[in-house]
Amino acid sequence: MFSYPTVRASFLFLAIAVAGLLVADIAITTANPWRDLGQFFLGVVTPNFFSTEGLLTALLRTVAFGFVGVTLGSFFGFLLALLYRFMPVRIFCAFIRAIHELFWALIFLQFFGFHPLTGVLAIAIPYAGIFAKVYSEILDESDPEPAQLLPKGTHAIAAFLYARIPDCWVQLRTYTAYRLECGLRSSAILGFVGLPTLGFYLESSFSQGMYSDAGAMLILFYVLIATMPLWVRPKALPVYILAAPFFLGEGFPIVWGNVERFFTEDIVPAPLRNGDGLAAFSSWLGDLMVSEALPGIWNTIVLTQIALVATGILSLLAFPLISKHFGGPVRRTSGHVFLVIARSTPEYILAYILLQLWGPSMLPAVVALALHNGGIIGHLIGRQTNTIHLRPDAPQGFARYSWELVPRVYRSFLAFLFYRWEIIMRETAILGILGIYTLGFYVDSAIQNIQFDRAMILILITALLNIGVDILGRYIRRKLALQTMPTC
Repeated sequence: MFSYPTVRASFLFLAIAVAGLLVADIAITTANPWRDLGQFFLGVVTPNFFSTEGLLTALLRTVAFGFVGVTLGSFFGFLLALLYRFMPVRIFCAFIRAIHELFWALIFLQFFGFHPLTGVLAIAIPYAGIFAKVYSEILDESDPEPAQLLPKGTHAIAAFLYARIPDCWVQLRTYTAYRLECGLRSSAILGFVGLPTLGFYLESSFSQGMYSDAGAMLILFYVLIATMPLWVRPKALPVYILAAPFFLGEGFPIVWGNVERFFTEDIVPAPLRNGDGLAAFSSWLGDLMVSEALPGIWNTIVLTQIALVATGILSLLAFPLISKHFGGPVRRTSGHVFLVIARSTPEYILAYILLQLWGPSMLPAVVALALHNGGIIGHLIGRQTNTIHLRPDAPQGFARYSWELVPRVYRSFLAFLFYRWEIIMRETAILGILGIYTLGFYVDSAIQNIQFDRAMILILITALLNIGVDILGRYIRRKLALQTMPTC
């Protein structure tokens, strides 16, 4: 068994995660977590849709921010995809997508304030980098033969529009639709930094112990995501895109002097800003690295590796829930509902809820990351098993699972898992805002203390860490000959 590279790689990552568990802060610190969990579930089954004033407005603004951000991100991402073969463009796209939407929001809040532009740019900028990468991969995999059949002298733009785009249009449209769903999740969590989306009201309800109100918001969000195929129609998209900016709200006016001061003074390291010289800057940077950056990097890596393996285990346990090779339609329907809820709930919201119920530690983050990402991969692997035809005398039960299906989908499973590795690390870093000692904790603390220079250095480190994991993940996929599937 250990002669297979995929098996050896799996056990290596499992060993790293087990070692991480030995040093991780895994604990439940609340006095009565089961009572709190019961109250939360009672609130979910007894939702109060009429108590929160402005809930409908928050829902509309969540959709509006998602549409505007994803539209801008896809437009500029497509333009960048056309130039993605150039190294500077690839580096630029890798950098902007390595910074989480909430980090972008925290940056723009410092000079745009609570203006709609803050939320729109926080989604559009990282999504442009993501779209550029995936669109370029889709375009590179398009069939070159149609372009070769065009008459000689056909303009390059005409050849691109009439030969390459039609060949990969379905893939481009499918991925963009998936990213719109992600954009709605990103829009919702922007409320946790003060923007008027669902996350703002969800945090307010939880902090006041109004679980029925929080349950109503979660149900509305699930319905919004689940019904997207019904209301997101190609003919209606132009109407949504044109109407969305009018539902963003107005916010406070932008003080352009703050923008200038941010770039010319606030983010300039204090020793350089005060003219203290390079020696003082080296001492300042060294103190930042030892006291904040290195502990944040360590905790981010430890939490990421534990969550990655937990995601893999949950994915392998979850895919039979929707596979036609196990159980009947009733069980598969309930499995679909569970996976829809798991993958539709943003990790940040899941972690926030679990932190309120279990107290501050890495445990809520691990569970939140594993549930969300495991739901996504489990859904994709489950759909893949539905295309597999088993022989009539195939074994039943656990033997069917372990000997017939898992070996056939394991390479695809690893491809999905390593593709999500970078995403899990991005989310791990940002969960520090909730009080977990990852890089996000130190970024948020620096911003709260009006130390924007320290915050920007830490955000830069976060981006470089994510880029490094992305490069390592692609290297492992290439060494294991795993096909990357960018639909997850």
